[in-house]
Amino acid sequence: MPTKKKPAPKASLPDKLPKYVVTRPTKRLDTFTSPRPGRPFEIVFTTEEFTCLCPLTGQPDFAHLTIRYQPDQLCVESKSLKLYLWSFRDNGAFHEAVTNQILDDLVAAIQPQWMRVEGDFLIRGGIRTVVVAEHGKKK
Repeated sequence: MPTKKKPAPKASLPDKLPKYVVTRPTKRLDTFTSPRPGRPFEIVFTTEEFTCLCPLTGQPDFAHLTIRYQPDQLCVESKSLKLYLWSFRDNGAFHEAVTNQILDDLVAAIQPQWMRVEGDFLIRGGIRTVVVAEHGKKK
């Protein structure tokens, strides 16, 4: 009669595994104090992964988004900006509305000297849309 093989012992996991923080989209924008208040300098964020939904069809719209600004007293923290932009993924919005909403929310959060948000929405139905919204005066 064949003997049964004993199952291999299960590998035990260490008691202290690294903890991964699960992040979720949020409309909260975190800020920090500008390292050089009063000095005009420019910060540029770009992403090629911005998405929102077409409010008419529900299909995803993809955009290259560029945010440029000259801070005054505050700067926006980049991880919170990433999570904020992610929050548009399931929202239906026209390109013009979403670009202006991003500008409005960022201006409310950090009160920059100047800011420009450019949404370069990829071709849909043979048409590419570029929306530019600005606030303040560039120094």
